[in-house]
Amino acid sequence: MTEFLLQLKYSAYGTWVGTSLWGYAIFESLHLMGVALLVGAITLTDLRLLGFSRVLPVTLTEKYLLPWVWSGFAIVVFSGVSMFITDGSYFLENPFLLSKLVLIVLAGLNAGFFQFRVHRSVAAWDAQQPSPALARLCAALSIGFWFLAVACGRLIAYPELWS
Repeated sequence: MTEFLLQLKYSAYGTWVGTSLWGYAIFESLHLMGVALLVGAITLTDLRLLGFSRVLPVTLTEKYLLPWVWSGFAIVVFSGVSMFITDGSYFLENPFLLSKLVLIVLAGLNAGFFQFRVHRSVAAWDAQQPSPALARLCAALSIGFWFLAVACGRLIAYPELWS
């Protein structure tokens, strides 16, 4: 694994991202913009599920915000991998990165549970109705998981906190 990570780090792409004046800054900025799209759209959907803006049907909210979620996700993955390859060994030792990844998996599992279990009955509470308790719980967990994932992401940059 270490040899593979070193090959990535010293590849032309890894060297450019890690050592050029603008390489890392570009991908860090893209990452933050992707997080804003991803987490912003998810949070707006979750707030709707929690009872805000009930005049907007849940299905309409999802229809307009889900493409932004997937766009943000694609940007985050691409930029995150680009930053990771600059020093994968360092990042794999960082407990905040590992915590962030676990929280993202938990957020994904929560979203999957919501989509395949709770959302099936959306027609009954789509507009003007309170979301069922399980939908509200999923929304609250989602906001919590994403908040903590973003916080862990910020803490990655502070090795003095964990080394």
